[in-house]
Amino acid sequence: MAASDDAPPKVDLKRLHRELYSPPRGRFVEVDVPPLTYLAVDGEGDPNTAASYREAVETLFGLSYAVKFASKRRLGRDYVVGPLEGLWTADDPRAFVRRDKDAWRWTMLVLQPDWADDDLVADVTSTVRTTKDLPALDLVERRTITEGRSVQTLHVGSYDDETPVLAELHDVYLPEHGLTFGGPHHEIYLGDPRRVDPARLRTVLRQPVRPAG
Repeated sequence: MAASDDAPPKVDLKRLHRELYSPPRGRFVEVDVPPLTYLAVDGEGDPNTAASYREAVETLFGLSYAVKFASKRRLGRDYVVGPLEGLWTADDPRAFVRRDKDAWRWTMLVLQPDWADDDLVADVTSTVRTTKDLPALDLVERRTITEGRSVQTLHVGSYDDETPVLAELHDVYLPEHGLTFGGPHHEIYLGDPRRVDPARLRTVLRQPVRPAG
């Protein structure tokens, strides 16, 4: 059945913020990231082995799709659920270059539309709690994050092959431009590692920055 001509278009949040989700490959560019709202879960440890990481991702997508369907049903506003994103920190930032994953702390994220407000998310969460087994549901927060001035690039390949790109960013680009870290390292996963060859994975690597000194 064809969609009604007067049905509101489905919003693609990546296209709505195209400059944030489609940086060039092979060079760094600066962007100004506005306040954006996400569903978020905090955790720590190696994402390849930590059960808490798998539970966080499962829960974020389960709840995000429930919010999407509620938005369409109740508000008449449909949208494409965003990709998985992550904020990454460590006591020593070089832990990322060394790929010392046990030392990583993370906040996994899924972008939400502005109209999916606290009340809608809370109501959907209450419903989901009685209908689905989402192991990290009690840890989910609706959180607005403001990154502001940031440097980003597109990495194509395995996550473990990010090291040279991050080293160039940390050791070359930032010092040459008089910049330093202004917030957690941010990654946006545009491919599903369960379905895409690691050599073809596309990841936005973003670093919020501020003037050094």
